[in-house]
Amino acid sequence: MFTMLIKGLLKQIKKSRIRRVKRVRMAVMAQKRVRLSVFRSNKHIAAQIIDDTAKKTLAAVNDMKMKGTKQERAKAVGMQLAQEAKKQKVTHVAFDRAWYKFHGRVRSLAEGAKEGGLQF
Repeated sequence: MFTMLIKGLLKQIKKSRIRRVKRVRMAVMAQKRVRLSVFRSNKHIAAQIIDDTAKKTLAAVNDMKMKGTKQERAKAVGMQLAQEAKKQKVTHVAFDRAWYKFHGRVRSLAEGAKEGGLQF
């Protein structure tokens, strides 16, 4: 009985996450820009710049080999991604945070990308 309740809750959480992702992604897609997509796990953070019209990833960076706190690594990922974007001649992006709230490491990554020269 208890396990069925847990399974139902997990299913509802998954549905609400998917709804949130779709809502954020549709707003991002409406801007007709390349998209800066963020993935955050408990230990690491990764970001990539995606051109949805050409269906190509232009640049991707993660913090697997970086040192420092999670916040510092997230900011470094943002700055490094901005450097990679400059090589691809990309300056304007739409920030796709998926279902993550815009605080903590996601915010640090965005600040690092802005400092690196990307414009949202």
